Amino acid sequence: MTAIIYQQPKSAMQSGKAKVDTWILEFAPSEARRADPLMGWTGSGDTQVQVKLKFETKEAAKAYAEEQGLVARVRATPPKGLKLQAYADNFR
Repeated sequence: MTAIIYQQPKSAMQSGKAKVDTWILEFAPSEARRADPLMGWTGSGDTQVQVKLKFETKEAAKAYAEEQGLVARVRATPPKGLKLQAYADNFR
């Protein structure tokens, strides 16, 4: 099985830094999603996609994946940059 390890991003409604140091291990889907013929909802028989494990560090997530025999890919965290601007820049 394949797993993806990434750092949890801030939500769109969040301005602080709470819960952004958490690392997430998710399983990659093993089968494609398909539309239900009766209702039209999309679904899959793969229940591992619903599992989301949280870890304190990236190394702990990697160690868990190695211990369970999972092939884990680490998704790089994009660099965080501040866009500093003055209020007066809105009127230029």
